[in-house]
Amino acid sequence: MDSPIVSHSTTSNARSTPLTFEELEVGDTWTSPARTITETDIVNFACLTGDFNPLHVDREHARDTPYKGRIAHGLLGLSYMAGLGSYSPCVDTAAFVQILNWRFERPIYIGDTIHVVTEVIAKRPNGRRRGHVTWRRRVVNQHNEVVQEGELETLVMRAGAR
Repeated sequence: MDSPIVSHSTTSNARSTPLTFEELEVGDTWTSPARTITETDIVNFACLTGDFNPLHVDREHARDTPYKGRIAHGLLGLSYMAGLGSYSPCVDTAAFVQILNWRFERPIYIGDTIHVVTEVIAKRPNGRRRGHVTWRRRVVNQHNEVVQEGELETLVMRAGAR
């Protein structure tokens, strides 16, 4: 995706109570705080997962690849999406249901600063207690380029259901 990301409406992230299904509207968008990716992040992720692919951990090897340097694991970016997006917005989530699709558009380099843009793209009730919400999430770097994006679905509590 070559077009820059601009949130068309931003809802405040500062809430004392999580949003319920009824409070979410299709088209609502939020932008998360940013985070800079470090070499330590990549090494820790490699240790956690056992993925020591030289593209991620070997400076000399990675220098000779099309990326010209080490890049973050794709799943590390996906993990940051989950973490950064978990409070932007703060939602009364009952369950994570599925990733509908996910695309790795560009590499994430050591030193990149990323944030997540979240948009409600669909919602449908699921009984009296919960509703399905489909989200578009984009991981965006400091150059306003989408590095990862996709859609996912969660179950969100309805007002008064807890």
